[in-house]
Order: sequence, then structure tokens, then C-alpha cells
Amino acid sequence: MADGAFGMVFSWQLWRMALLWTGSILFSRLLLVFSSSTRVTGATSGSGSGRICVVTGATSGLGKAAAIQLARQHYHLILAGRNPDLLIQTSQEIKELRLNCLVEPIQLDLSSYISIKNFQLSLKQRLSDLGFHHSIQLLVNNAGILANSFRETPDGFDEMMATNYIGAFVLTNLLMPLLKNSPVPSRVVNVTSFTHRCVFDLDVYEVLYARRKGQNYPLASTYEYSKLCLLLFSYELHRRLNLEPTCHVSVMAADPGVVKTNIMRELPLYISRFSLFVLRILCLLQPPEIGVNSIIDASLAPPESSGKYFFGGKCRTIESSSLSGDTKIAEKLWSASSAIFKEMESKANQIISS
Repeated sequence: MADGAFGMVFSWQLWRMALLWTGSILFSRLLLVFSSSTRVTGATSGSGSGRICVVTGATSGLGKAAAIQLARQHYHLILAGRNPDLLIQTSQEIKELRLNCLVEPIQLDLSSYISIKNFQLSLKQRLSDLGFHHSIQLLVNNAGILANSFRETPDGFDEMMATNYIGAFVLTNLLMPLLKNSPVPSRVVNVTSFTHRCVFDLDVYEVLYARRKGQNYPLASTYEYSKLCLLLFSYELHRRLNLEPTCHVSVMAADPGVVKTNIMRELPLYISRFSLFVLRILCLLQPPEIGVNSIIDASLAPPESSGKYFFGGKCRTIESSSLSGDTKIAEKLWSASSAIFKEMESKANQIISS
């Protein structure tokens, strides 16, 4: 274990995080200062009154902070997370704030299609049991991990790519009928990252089907790819929904910046502590309560802001990387992701019928 931690100090992936990730967040900060930054107007507080919001990764960090802030906006909350004990604990903590909202925990593992499907069915049943309209008004795809090794999911994919992107794609598509069925405008908010700027070329099939086993797992690159894919998906979903004249589902991307969460829990302790120390010295590190502002901005912005990239709080948006705006790559990613979704669905149906 010590040898592995020592070896990581000299790995390109760690230095990639130290150099390219720092450069990317500084570049995004510069965009806020200069002309590429715009401010969205028309966001309203309390606009979630009586509406249903699903937040993934809701038991800690940004997900928990987002859930609390949305509860303050009078949204009813569906908290989604892998750990049932933490879900119950988080639900109780939010209920104790007495924010006059409903809080319902439902277990969800985004690296498993069966779990995502069960979540969809449980959500529908929960809406029926509570007497709510069969719709949701907000989906916040926040869940994400930074894995230090390749782990294969039950569906045969890299766990980090499955959790950070494939699972979000599948969940959004499964919940889209509920979003479209909403009697008021609804929304998808995908929580992406400035690290997408570190990717300069994307082989869709190589990234989605990668099986990088062994000691040289490219944790930084895989994380960057997953966040770029989520961003490409956001823009492509926005374009496709815009082609439907009667559709009132908007799509926003939110980048919280550098936030002190437990996402680095799989890294050696001394590396994660030193990283947080340096980020704090550079005045880049934010607590979840501050980092969540871009997510809340994206959640409450007017529908005509669909397709925007929120960063820096105060309702500000900036331009993402040029690669993230490549429509041909986005279409190829959508096609490949849809094929994966259909294959997962088919296999699950075969298991159920057998």
C-alpha cells in the first residue's frame, strides 16, 4: 500500500491533476473576469414551491448542500444515494431544519442499470403513494466519484465512467417521461467540472468501453473524460429537446469549481491533504455551501437559459471548451450511449423474464 502511494507521487496522472487541473480552474476564473462571462437574469427565489426535485449523490458534499438549498426554495426532495443508512441520516437532518418540504430517500447506485431501473419504479410508486402528480420538475445529476483503480460494474463498464456519465445518461432517459409530463416547465441540471478542459481529443468508443486494468489506471484522464461526456450530453439533450415544439424541459450544466468534499477519499491521505492545503493557499478551495451556488443558479434560472454553462455563482455563465461544443462528437456520443442503454435494458428484461 505504501509502495503504491509512493509510486503515485511520481505518476503522470497525479501531476496531470496538479498542473492541468489547476490551470483549468484558473482559466475558468479568468473567464469570469473578462468578456466571456455573462450574468443570467430572471432567476427567482422560492420558485420551487410544491415541486418535486431528484438529487443524486445527496448524502454528502455538493449533493447534500444542493438538497438543503433547494428545500429552502420549497422543493419537495427525492434524495438518491448508494448508502441507505446515510440516506436516512441525511433525510432526518433536512427534516430537522423544518423547511416545510417533503423529504423522501430512495437508494440508487448509478453504476448498475438494475439499481437505476428500480429507482425509477420506486419513484413512480412513491409519487402515487403520496398522491402527487406523476411528474418531476427538477433532476440534478450530481453524483460522481474519483476512483483510483479500474473496477468493473455489473454491466461491464468502468465504475467511474458508469457512475459519472453512463448512469446519469440512463437515469435522465428513464425519468424523461416524468419531466415531460410536468404541468409546469421542468429541468435537468448536470453537474460537470472544469477538468473537461483538460481533454483535447475524444474517441467515444475507446472512452466508453475502456478496460484499463492494472497499476497504471488513468484516474485523472478517466475523470476528465467522464465530465466532458456529461457536458456533451447536456448540450446534445438541449438541442434535441429544442426540436420538440411542445417540450418544456430545459437543460443546464453547472460547474461548482474546486470544492472541499470527500471525492478524493480513494487517494492516499497525505496526497489529498497536501492537495487541499495548496488549493487553500491559492484561494481556490470552497466549502460545499459556496460551491453549490452554480448548481442552484442553474436550477432556478429562467427556461430560456437552457444550454448554458453556469460557473462562479452569482448567476454567472461562461463558455466551456471548444471540444465540448463539437456537435459531431456529441451526436456520436449520444448514439453510442443510446446503444449501451438499449443493451442494458434488453439484458435486464431477459433476466426478469427468465
